[in-house]
Amino acid sequence: MTTAPKKRPPQSRTGLTDTGVKKAADKSARTRAREFALQALYQHLVGRNEATAIDTFTRDLVGFHKADAAHFDALLHGCIEGAEQLDACILPLLDRKMNEISPVEHAVLWIGAYEFMHCPDVPWRVVINECIELAKAFGGTDGHKYVNGVLNHLAPTLRTAEVANDKARAV
Repeated sequence: MTTAPKKRPPQSRTGLTDTGVKKAADKSARTRAREFALQALYQHLVGRNEATAIDTFTRDLVGFHKADAAHFDALLHGCIEGAEQLDACILPLLDRKMNEISPVEHAVLWIGAYEFMHCPDVPWRVVINECIELAKAFGGTDGHKYVNGVLNHLAPTLRTAEVANDKARAV
């Protein structure tokens, strides 16, 4: 007499881990570029490392070949070169001094502000969503909420027409 093998419960195919973060296999090349850029910008903010050294180091990391290298370059070099301009946009929206913001959230805000300014092909809502996901994956417990609040206030300033059109369509 043979017994039927036990059935395994169906696996979830949502593309998310237990913590709600995207699984590695489901990430786009741009999402990966943002993740590597965040790590690189963190090195710049915390270690004061130079962009070229960070760039070389990051390109040797496992999985970089799956990232959008051009987008990574734009984010890393654009954020570092435009740091003063990005901080000037972000600072008025903060409820504290910039040096009191965690380096992870600071870098995520740079990425969001940079993409608002220089990546019109990325819809403003996608920029915010991607930055929230970065903050969830790499930041503190509620850092993503802070990032969401700041970027939602920044979007109408930097993407005025796009935000207005979206809000008009929603009514």
